[in-house]
Amino acid sequence: MLETLRNFRRFALLILFLPFLCATTNAQQPFVTDDTDTTPKHHFHFEFSNELDVLQRASFPSTKQNTADSELDFGLSKDLEIGIEVPYLTIFNARNTAQARFSGVGDTNLSLKYNFLKEAEHSSKPALAIALNLELPTGNVSRQLGSGLADFYMNGILQKSITPKTKLRLNGGILFSGNETTGVIGIRTRGTVFTGAGSLVKQINPRLQLGIEVSGATTKNLNLAKGQLQTQFGGNYQLKNNISLDFGVIGGRFAASPRLGLQLGISIDF
Repeated sequence: MLETLRNFRRFALLILFLPFLCATTNAQQPFVTDDTDTTPKHHFHFEFSNELDVLQRASFPSTKQNTADSELDFGLSKDLEIGIEVPYLTIFNARNTAQARFSGVGDTNLSLKYNFLKEAEHSSKPALAIALNLELPTGNVSRQLGSGLADFYMNGILQKSITPKTKLRLNGGILFSGNETTGVIGIRTRGTVFTGAGSLVKQINPRLQLGIEVSGATTKNLNLAKGQLQTQFGGNYQLKNNISLDFGVIGGRFAASPRLGLQLGISIDF
């Protein structure tokens, strides 16, 4: 009982704002933390990112994972968007294993996001949104490219301008069914998973934004040893008004997080 209380306090610090549970120039790439912005009505938003991760020792014989992720969003209405995300995974194993690596399509994610409250100038109220995700088991389970489970996830999103050039974003979510893995990264426990994330992003100049985030996840029994906790420093650089180059460096701990990762991507509005 005492250990459970300790774990709860530690995770509560990570997602301090979980009670709030209920991507343009301001796009959140490369961060895990989602923003409240939605794709403009009848427009598309495309993101591609490539992340190479060094895995924790608990993932042995898998040692590294490369995730090439493509996402396409479409604005159904002024504040409502739908999206599809498909990762292409390459998992590298230790040299003495039967097969050095596996590659293929991972599980496909379908999303719906609704921005139901916008942040008004000179108002203390933050912007709020909610996102629903359904992940389909399209990845090969025997090669660890997919979970073999249909995942249903809900995420609450809060966004607040601290200064005209600095934004705070907080997320709190629940995975109701399935599991939280992408390849060999993520919590493999089947069932309820709680997630939390927060980012602080500052506009350095009209083209460059830099920020830092903390994100994590734990099972309902609050077993952090099997959980996920990672930080990322990164940002994006506007190549054109509708195109940004996104970059990030990731460090994590606990079994479900990468030990170290590098991410590079591009975001396009059209």
